[in-house]
Amino acid sequence: QVQLVESGGGLVQAGGSLRLSCAASGRTFSSYAMGWFRQAPGKEREFVASISWSGAGTYYADSVKGRFTLSRDNAKNTVYLQMSSLKPEDTAVYYCAARLPVRSGVSYLSHEYHYWGQGTQVTVSS
Repeated sequence: QVQLVESGGGLVQAGGSLRLSCAASGRTFSSYAMGWFRQAPGKEREFVASISWSGAGTYYADSVKGRFTLSRDNAKNTVYLQMSSLKPEDTAVYYCAARLPVRSGVSYLSHEYHYWGQGTQVTVSS
């Protein structure tokens, strides 16, 4: 079992930056590919970014490519989503998720992620 806790959300002006963190419990964190998804009011959850279990591979949605950077620190059981040049359309609840099986690569498919955090709100004002 893996428990995920997101933090770092908040209110920021357009053009600003935020760094989201996702802290994981469990000794096997380093074996999981991790992903971030977001859901805006009235919209379906959408993929944001994914990082492989080793950290060697990352994959981003076109809408955030070049603005968001996903990284992981396996020693701290934490993944980080650095968000820059934020836009009002980035407003959403952001969720981190862990993918099974272990030692998986990146994925944009939400059904391939088995553990989810509770989410953190990001609001970007214009």
